[in-house]
Amino acid sequence: MSPRTAVLTALQAAAAVTAAARLARGRTRLPPLAPVHAPAARISVVVPARDEEDRIGPCLSAALADPAVAEVVVVDDGSSDGTARLAAALGADVLPAPPLPAGWVGKQWALRHGVEAARGDVVVTLDADTRPAPGLFGALAAALDAYDLVTVGPRFVCDGAAEQALHAAFLATLVYRLGPVGPRVPPPPHRMPANGQCMAFRRTAMLAADGFARARRHMADDVALARTLAADGWRVGFLDAGGLLEVDMHESAAGVWREWGRSLSLADVTSPARQAADLAVVWLTAALPALRLLAGRPTRLDLGLLAVRLLLAGALRGSYRRPGPGVLLSPLLDPVAAVRLTAATFQPVRRWRGRTYPSVRAGAGPAGPVPEGPGPVLAGPVPEGSAPAAPGGPARAPAGRARPGRSGRSAR
Repeated sequence: MSPRTAVLTALQAAAAVTAAARLARGRTRLPPLAPVHAPAARISVVVPARDEEDRIGPCLSAALADPAVAEVVVVDDGSSDGTARLAAALGADVLPAPPLPAGWVGKQWALRHGVEAARGDVVVTLDADTRPAPGLFGALAAALDAYDLVTVGPRFVCDGAAEQALHAAFLATLVYRLGPVGPRVPPPPHRMPANGQCMAFRRTAMLAADGFARARRHMADDVALARTLAADGWRVGFLDAGGLLEVDMHESAAGVWREWGRSLSLADVTSPARQAADLAVVWLTAALPALRLLAGRPTRLDLGLLAVRLLLAGALRGSYRRPGPGVLLSPLLDPVAAVRLTAATFQPVRRWRGRTYPSVRAGAGPAGPVPEGPGPVLAGPVPEGSAPAAPGGPARAPAGRARPGRSGRSAR
């Protein structure tokens, strides 16, 4: 064995240990959310929407039909199509978002105004492409007895084999980097996963923390929000809701590549060192074994890693409404997923729905006063580590800002 091969093998073995430790968390995952049909809390559903006329109908119809929901608020973020008209016709309360100020990403701006307008004790936010099942909203409200912020993993609608295979390969990169959904022991704030397609929290606590303003510049807004609030002491849960929520994100494999690929790297909420380490794990434990297999030269370590990857593919079948052969074939697309992840890491996409946003450095310091907001806040995700706040350091709640404590109740 040449020295170069020996070094590569040693690095691959170290990456394999890291990946195995993350995947092993799946053995102690929390059980999936069970439906709750009669919650005690008053629930408001807030849906931010920009040009979603073609997708928002099933989401709103399901939310409006659920007796656990007191109101559905659609925040129309400058749509050029019939989103607002359709939402109003279905019975939702439509709130036009004010003009987007500098320094904000549109979704966070819309969510902030929607939460302010909501009247429920509990707010559930949904993306327009979600399909909530009866009992989801009650289950989320009940979960807030144990958490201050809940985000969930859904079941995905991917009908074509190519779309499903690429989607599952992308999804596997998240599991290799952050572990599976429903961890029993929450990770540290700087490694907290989240899914902004569906979130739940107590309205007064979120308003007091002004969470969406503090994540206002980030394309990976959900992870930025979760990590910032977790650093404040919020109990953040990333739970399995696959039996209660479906998401139809993309129409084709090209859509998966283009749209999910833009945020897959979590580039603006992860330090460069951590991004490099995550890329190494994905390349060495998933992409390299597949490439060697296709070339007919896998090592024994490669074959072991491929066996683990096939086991993960089997587990991921439960993440799809109609799992087909694409999920089991997804390991063959791991090199493609690694290429997309690498490209998104080095050239993050900052354009979405006709808007282009300035770049954000992970771990950036204070962003200055919030336009039309209640004073200065610290924006930016939590950088690596959780040392006490210092100039240019981790984002913290300013003095006097209410925050949930560890006693089991959110701030009121």
